[in-house]
Parts: sequence; C-alpha cells; structure tokens
Amino acid sequence: MQHEVRQLAAQDVVMFLTDNAVGDSEEENLRHLTTNLAQEISPARVVPFLTCKHTLPYCLMYADRAASFGYQALTVLGGDRTVGPPRCVDHAFELRQLIRHRAAGLALGGWANPHRDAATQAQFLLRPDFTGEFFLTQIVSHHDLPAIEAFVRETRARGVTLPGVFGVFYYRSANPATLAHLSAFLPVPVAAITRDFAAGLSAATICARTIRALRNLGIEKVYVSNLGFRGAARRYREILAAVDR
Repeated sequence: MQHEVRQLAAQDVVMFLTDNAVGDSEEENLRHLTTNLAQEISPARVVPFLTCKHTLPYCLMYADRAASFGYQALTVLGGDRTVGPPRCVDHAFELRQLIRHRAAGLALGGWANPHRDAATQAQFLLRPDFTGEFFLTQIVSHHDLPAIEAFVRETRARGVTLPGVFGVFYYRSANPATLAHLSAFLPVPVAAITRDFAAGLSAATICARTIRALRNLGIEKVYVSNLGFRGAARRYREILAAVDR
C-alpha cells in the first residue's frame, strides 16, 4: 500500500479513504491511515470518510482525532440504512453540525445524488443546516448524461456555490455477478457497461469516457472509486492517458 500511496502522492492526487460503510461492522480507517501513511503523504492530501453508523461518542471522537492528526477535511455521510448497525443520527447534516462545534477547523463534506430529483438535491445543498464546504456525488456514468445534466443545470440555476466532486467508478469487468452486487449499493448501467466491454473497450477507456463527458459539462473535479490499493497508481495513469487521447 505504501508504494502505491507514494506513486499517487507524486502525481498530486487527493485521496478519499472510506470506512466500510456497507458492511456489518465498520473498520477503523483513521487508525489505519495514521499507522500506515504517516510517513508517506501529508494529511492535507487525504480526506477520510466518516459515516453515522457508529455510536455518537465514537463519531465525535473520530473528528477530534482527525483534526489533531492534521487532517484538514472530513467527508461525513449517512451510511447505508439497509445493512449493519443503525445510524447514530437520522441525517448526516446533524452529525456535521455537532462536529463543527468541536472541530471548527475541519472542512466538512456532504453528499448529493444526481440520480434523484435535481431540484430537491440542489435545495439540500442550499440549506443553511447543510453544514459543509464541499460535496461528493453518487457514482455517475456517461450512460447517465440526462440525469447529470439536469443536476448541473439545477444547481447552477439555483446558485449553488459549494464545490462538488463527482463520483466515477472504475469497472474492472462486466462480470454479471459483480455488477449485480454493485447494483445493490450504487446505480450501475449494467447493460451499457456490458456492451462497452463486449465491444473491446478497456476498463480505463470506459472510466475515461465518463470523465470526458463530465468535463464537457464543465465539471473538473472527480473522484475515481474502486482503484484499489494494489495497482492503483498504474490504473490511475492508464485512466489519465485514456482521458487525454
């Protein structure tokens, strides 16, 4: 992992590191980060994820520790309601509000979903109690362009100024079982992705097509999910090369 982190850090990458938000028990990602990455990359280049699927004292202590370790940003999400322990609060913005009172120096991130009603999602981002400096989106694809366009149009029309980072997934294959499993947690254009691979497109090319489509809409900030740790730097370079082709 350290070797991959060094390579990614050399390419000026900001890394969003998640806990296991869909598992029966969530892993302690902050301890992992500070133990394994302390000498590899500045905390300013890493943004941990925290979901509400822990006890409230744990979540607040997590934010305190993140701030004390030098992390400058924290993404606070609700976490999947269908599996694992219940949330400690109903909505992530409630946890962000509590964290803001304790760790005012942390930039906090929230969530938006372009696959849902665009006006409602834009209004969430405009609410005074959103309590965040940036937002991440659900995974999107170039096969979902109408929904993305509607979301972008609505946020711009309503004057949303928060920077957004759009999610792009690195599909490694068209394995039906894998795509079916992923579909339980994120919107997967299964038929279209299957056609892409059947046409001979590489995983990097499919990912790059989504990034290019987002760029064409004026979206410059994306995060790429599912790069993994082994081979992440190589996959990242392949995607960049495919984007520029």
